Amino acid sequence: MSVQEIKKITADWVATPPAVYFKFKEAIENPDSSFSEFSAILSGDPGLLARLLKIVNSPYYGLTAGVETVEHAMTIVGLTQLSELVLATTVMKEFQGIPQDMLKLSDFWEHSLAVGIAAQIIATHRKENNVERFYIAGMLHDIGVLAICKKAPEKMVRALALCRSDQISLHEAERKIMGFSHVEVGVSLLKAWNLPVRLLDAVGFHHNPTVSERNPLESATIHLADCLAYELGLGDSGQPFAPELDENVLSLLELDKEILSDVRQEVVDKFADAVSVFL
Repeated sequence: MSVQEIKKITADWVATPPAVYFKFKEAIENPDSSFSEFSAILSGDPGLLARLLKIVNSPYYGLTAGVETVEHAMTIVGLTQLSELVLATTVMKEFQGIPQDMLKLSDFWEHSLAVGIAAQIIATHRKENNVERFYIAGMLHDIGVLAICKKAPEKMVRALALCRSDQISLHEAERKIMGFSHVEVGVSLLKAWNLPVRLLDAVGFHHNPTVSERNPLESATIHLADCLAYELGLGDSGQPFAPELDENVLSLLELDKEILSDVRQEVVDKFADAVSVFL
């Protein structure tokens, strides 16, 4: 694996991480910060603020009272969840301009949304705390694909062609072409942004969750969610066929196969609302 080449691919975003997110994160970690300071940071990006309020007011959150201000959103959704929504929303803005004949961005983000929704629903069935973190992990699990598309497009075109011709997974095809995959690129980027280890592991091991030592439940959740999103035909992250489900994840997550039909239905029910809000 060429560490230097991975660093070249991620360099632009490492140098200019999603600034609003990090300002907001720094503020909420400062015990002396106030709600007005949080509001001022988000209000500095009117487009982001408008989208956040739209998200919080969407049927996805199911709130009965209209949320009109950042302060109100923070009291309803919570600071941690709001900061993670800021991260997902700002990252989506960073990766534009990828040629449609290489990767259709709308399909990519639909897949990412579906994985995020499925991961959150799986975590809810498992009675996990802060299920929003699973949503964010699902949203970002394939972020390395976009980074490669932007910085090494000719290699990604070759990897996509090999994936289709040989019917192998995209990450296998990428390794054959480049010596590394979107997984390592995604982890490198998120690590440079000082994001939590649980998020790095969810992204880094979503293709082989049983190898994850520190956070196997996070990795297994994203792996299962990824497989379900493909099975349901919700979006497309470049690979033209569903990844193979590691059957061990069900026992790892202590889930019965029977519950997956409920999860599938819940994903389908929430998907349209999420697309209308985020995309």
